[in-house]
Amino acid sequence: MHFLIYGTGALGQALGCLLANDGHGVTLVIRERFIKAIAQNGISVDGIFGSFHVSNEQISLTSSITNADGSIYDYILLTTKTYDTQSSLKDLASLNNCSCPVVSMQNGCGNVEQVENTFGPERSLGSRIITGFEIVEPAHVSITVSADDVHIGASQPGAIPQTADRLAKTINNSGIPTAAVEDIHQSLFAKLLYNCALNPLGAILGVSYGVLSEHDETKKIMNQVIDETFNVIKAIGGSVVWETPEHYKALFYKTLIPATYEHRPSMLQDLENHKPTEVEALVGYVSTKGKEHKIATPFCDQLGSLIRFKEKRSV
Repeated sequence: MHFLIYGTGALGQALGCLLANDGHGVTLVIRERFIKAIAQNGISVDGIFGSFHVSNEQISLTSSITNADGSIYDYILLTTKTYDTQSSLKDLASLNNCSCPVVSMQNGCGNVEQVENTFGPERSLGSRIITGFEIVEPAHVSITVSADDVHIGASQPGAIPQTADRLAKTINNSGIPTAAVEDIHQSLFAKLLYNCALNPLGAILGVSYGVLSEHDETKKIMNQVIDETFNVIKAIGGSVVWETPEHYKALFYKTLIPATYEHRPSMLQDLENHKPTEVEALVGYVSTKGKEHKIATPFCDQLGSLIRFKEKRSV
């Protein structure tokens, strides 16, 4: 198969490396400043799933899809930051002769809906990833932690389409544990609970996820964020597998945090690199939906405000 990976940061580079290593064609849409390093050295990936390397001859690199032939691609994997979703989809919609599935592999909530609005439900897939990817240096990515398999599913809940099943098996065979699911939104809401509780607070305090679970002060904040996020998910008609926030918290502290103990929040990495964060797709999403449904979200509101303050100071 041939993959177009659009927005090639840590996740995109790792996926490109593993898929190319497994014999697939891969084209990376990547910023000019990264092209030189990859063109010289290829891409290396190491960490919890093993070590992989592909040469520059095994992948194609481009900074633009203008005038590209979209008919050669079997899948487009969208791995941009959430604040680039709209502009990325506009660019992808201009791709000539393209009818393949487009897969949001992004953080937060609201992205799959935007893909579906652009390409229709038949071409739209979503993915939930609770795995840590970090760029060690240009063209070198480390996979640091993983709390669960990658999930792939259709934009509309129900039966698993062949396109989702095929993609899940392909990524799984390349080296990243992956499964197709009937309701990707349920998986994304589960990740929203996890991410909202850990990512902004860890970024504000400058600590890894595990440290947050060791202090009563931070646990109190995380518990409140989980309660607010849980209430908002229910209010907007979403579902998760846990009946109450307390059921989720039991898994959160016993299993999920230990599995990702050393992970440094993506928001923290963004702030350190003087980049915008994905706050609006996480606690910002909870706050916005809470206001729409008259659900109080004071802790998510405050975390969002603090992250926005730090963004202005760092960008």
